[in-house]
Amino acid sequence: MTTFARNQWYVAAYSREIGRELFPRTILGEPIVFYRTEAGEAVALADRCVHRRYPLSESTLDGDKIVCGYHGFTYDKAGSCVFVPGQTRIPRTARIPSYPLVEQDSFVWVWIGDHDKADPALIPRAPWLTDPAYTTVSGMEPLAARYDLLVDNLMDLSHETYLHGGYIGTPEVANTPITTEVDEEREVIYVSRHMADAECPSFYAKSTGIEGRITRWQDIEFHPPCLYLLHSRVAPVGVLPADDGTDPDAFHVEVVYAITPETEHSTHDFWAVARDFALDDEEVSRFLAESNRTVVLQDVRALDILEQVIQTEPEGYQELSINIDTGGLAARRFLKRMIERGQQSEQRQAAVRS
Repeated sequence: MTTFARNQWYVAAYSREIGRELFPRTILGEPIVFYRTEAGEAVALADRCVHRRYPLSESTLDGDKIVCGYHGFTYDKAGSCVFVPGQTRIPRTARIPSYPLVEQDSFVWVWIGDHDKADPALIPRAPWLTDPAYTTVSGMEPLAARYDLLVDNLMDLSHETYLHGGYIGTPEVANTPITTEVDEEREVIYVSRHMADAECPSFYAKSTGIEGRITRWQDIEFHPPCLYLLHSRVAPVGVLPADDGTDPDAFHVEVVYAITPETEHSTHDFWAVARDFALDDEEVSRFLAESNRTVVLQDVRALDILEQVIQTEPEGYQELSINIDTGGLAARRFLKRMIERGQQSEQRQAAVRS
């Protein structure tokens, strides 16, 4: 039985990662090979030849077809075998799974579950990543820890004060209470922390040029299971949005994380930072890219350590949760619900097959 929420969209890669080279990546425990057709269409197939399981990512492209590098079995972009060496008859079962893909907001989204449930309208948006009014830096770091540890980490930003001091953390982040709203119908979680008078961390001081203390807002919007948005606003103390909703005197940063399980104990940590200021300043882009990657790697190190701790702890260990955990606990509940829905679907399908 699955331990993942399978009937969901997950980010498999950035669009820039997929080209005419065969590109392997494991998503939800399933090895997948990605490539683009000669017309530029992104394709995702199971990374196993049906014959002797040789990885197709270790094979070659012939036009839009993959030729297995072990025995020459050849597959079209739908996963159907179109050539078998030494015989003209192609076995009826000679095909490999294909996966629905959608390219949106610089990401390649993949659907691992039932194909008939793969509705592109369900994919949450991160439009800033391709909006010309913003400049974006981005990357991905592998995490040797389970997926839900990263969800917990991002839903509770109080850790910035302690884990990311000198970069994005200041005392006010941990000391300012949060508000949490949960949309049960849409399964979206909102966590907000508004700091009226806060120290300006170097991440913002060096990129915006603000001197002195700031008004700092952190508004989280999490769309389980994959997309995490942090709407960040910084401005000099006392500078607030206008009554009509415009906010010309503030700096806005949209921090986007796509959290995709690789296996039960490893995760793909996609991150992006989009800003609406200094759009053409390459020095600011380099600074934000380097700083945010440093912050991500600090999280990676902490969560890799935590994964090892959890794997060795006694069964039945009870952790303590407090007010700052309300968003993370809601995320856990939604993820559990999504997994249970997938399990029920698998059970129904098994009953029909039997």
